[in-house]
Amino acid sequence: MVFGVVAYLIWGAFPLYWPLLEPAGAFEILAHRLIWSLVVMTVLIIALRRTPQLLALVRDRRKLALLALAAVTVTCNWATYIWGVNHGRVVETSLGYFVNPLVTMLLGVLVLHERMRTVQWVAVGIATLAVVVLTVDYGRLPWLALVLALSFGTYGLAKKKADAGAFESLALETALMAPLALVFLVGLGLTGRSHFTSEGPGHAALFVSAGVVTVVPLICFGAAAVRVPLVTLGLLQYLAPILQFGLGVLHFHEDMSTGRWIGFAIVWVSLAVFTYDSLRARRPVVAPSRSAYTANSEKA
Repeated sequence: MVFGVVAYLIWGAFPLYWPLLEPAGAFEILAHRLIWSLVVMTVLIIALRRTPQLLALVRDRRKLALLALAAVTVTCNWATYIWGVNHGRVVETSLGYFVNPLVTMLLGVLVLHERMRTVQWVAVGIATLAVVVLTVDYGRLPWLALVLALSFGTYGLAKKKADAGAFESLALETALMAPLALVFLVGLGLTGRSHFTSEGPGHAALFVSAGVVTVVPLICFGAAAVRVPLVTLGLLQYLAPILQFGLGVLHFHEDMSTGRWIGFAIVWVSLAVFTYDSLRARRPVVAPSRSAYTANSEKA
């Protein structure tokens, strides 16, 4: 339980961390996150002697393709989130992670042709109403939240289909994207726009720490996943967007009009319906016809 709480509290506190790396832009921060995450994962792979498993993933074309998709989608998710936080839209980013469980469930229906229960469709319908209300209030689609939810949902689907070990899959994902990140950082350095050394050693240390900040909550999450019931873990996942939402409103003082409060309230009603149905479905034995991905998405 402690591992799970620590993981989600760190993810929830990310809005306090990324602004520390300014004046670097979102893409420079993302590039450093990828590079230093790869460094940390390389050390862990060697220390844990997971090199054979990593090489096996590289040789498996199907898993390699799925993890390449996962790498692209999680990179998109990270870039969108960092950009949103550093542009004063923390509340909207929290919305993306509030609705992510529903998006994951919908992907199971649309991609894997799974079936949802009636109450689950009701939860999705309520969430759709919330998006409409927020669109009217914002005067545009809450695209930031939708990109975050869709990219992370797709990432989860690709990871589920790849069925690879947590350490080696994350190492491979960062290794696939790191060359692009390195080229980008070299380009910034050659044009004199890099902030890695220009803001002092403390700022450079913060860049380096991005790898640890990325990997530690993932390790804690993995430790929790094998020790606590998945229903409990599924409930814990709401800690992160709740904390993000609270930081956006109370710390960053982002504007919350009446329409936005109504929109978020509708989202929370949708999640309450979804959670109630998921908890109720845990009591009987899950029917054999339900696929692993649907079962997992409901637990999430």
